[in-house]
Amino acid sequence: MVLLLQYTLTFASVLILVALGGCFSEHSGVINLGLEGVMIMGALGGALAMRYMPTNSTPIAMLLVVLLAAALVGLIYSSLLAVACINFKADQTIVGTALNMLGLAGATVIVKAINTAANPDDVSSTIQFAGAKRSFLVNIGSFEFSWFMLVTLILLIVSYVLLYKTRFGLRLMACGEHPQAANSVGISVYKMRWAGVLISGVLGGLGGIVFITAGVSEWRFEYGVAGFGFLSLAVMIFGQWKPTRIALAALLFGMFRALSNVYTGFDFLRVLNIPSQVYNMMPYIISLVVLAFTSKKSRAPKAEGIPYDKGQR
Repeated sequence: MVLLLQYTLTFASVLILVALGGCFSEHSGVINLGLEGVMIMGALGGALAMRYMPTNSTPIAMLLVVLLAAALVGLIYSSLLAVACINFKADQTIVGTALNMLGLAGATVIVKAINTAANPDDVSSTIQFAGAKRSFLVNIGSFEFSWFMLVTLILLIVSYVLLYKTRFGLRLMACGEHPQAANSVGISVYKMRWAGVLISGVLGGLGGIVFITAGVSEWRFEYGVAGFGFLSLAVMIFGQWKPTRIALAALLFGMFRALSNVYTGFDFLRVLNIPSQVYNMMPYIISLVVLAFTSKKSRAPKAEGIPYDKGQR
C-alpha cells in the first residue's frame, strides 16, 4: 500500500505539472499539443544536468540545477510553438504534432552523439543518473519521499493564485475567452499568449524530468515519455481547466498508472493473473472512457486554437 501511494504521488506529480502547463497555454488561447515533445526536451535538459554536475554537489544544489535546466530547456523549446502559432498564425495542431516528433528524434540524436563522443562504442540513447537521483529522495519509514512532490504542490498553489487572484491571470484568461475585447481595453494579446505558452514550456519541462526519474536510475530517450503528454491533456480536460480539479484528476489517473508498478504486491490482483501490459494500458483506457462521458460537458476557453487577428471583430 505504501508503494502504491508513493508511485501514485510520483505519477500524479508529472500529470499535474504538465496538465497545468497545458492549462496556462489554453487559457491564453493556444492549444499546446506539443507537450509530449516539451516533456522529452525538459527531461533531456535535466538528465544532462545530472550527468555533468559534480558528484560532490550538495543535494539542494543538484535539485535546483536540475529543475532550472529542465525548465529552461522546456521554455526554449516551447518558444518554437509560440513563434509558429502566435506570430505566424500556423495551425496549432500541426505545429504541436511536429514538435512531438522533433522532440523525440532530437533528444535521441543528441544523447547518442554525446555518448559516442565520450565512447565510440556506445551508440545508445541512454543517460544514467543513479547517484544524482539520490539527492531528490528522502526515506520516511518505508515511504520514499521525492522533493519533486513538494515542488509540484508549491507550483499547484502558485498556479491557482496566479490564475485567479492576480491581474496577470485574469488578463491571460481574457485573451483565451475574447481576445478582441481584451485588446480593446489595452491588453497585449500577443504578449499574454507568449506568456501562456512559455509557462506551459516551463511546467512541461519539469514534468519531463519528474517522469524519467520515477522509479528508475537511467533513461533511454528513444522511448520518449510513454504518451504522458497526451494523458496530461486528458487530465486537463477532465479537470475542466481548473488547477484544483486537475490535481484530483491527476491523482485518479496516477493511481491507475501506479498499479502497473505495484500490482504484484496485492494478492487479489496477482491471483487474477492479468498480464502486466493490461495494467500499463489502464490509465489510457480510463482516459478514453472518462473523456467519452465528460467531453460533452467540458467548457474549453472560447478562443483556444483560433489565431489572433487584431483587425477581426
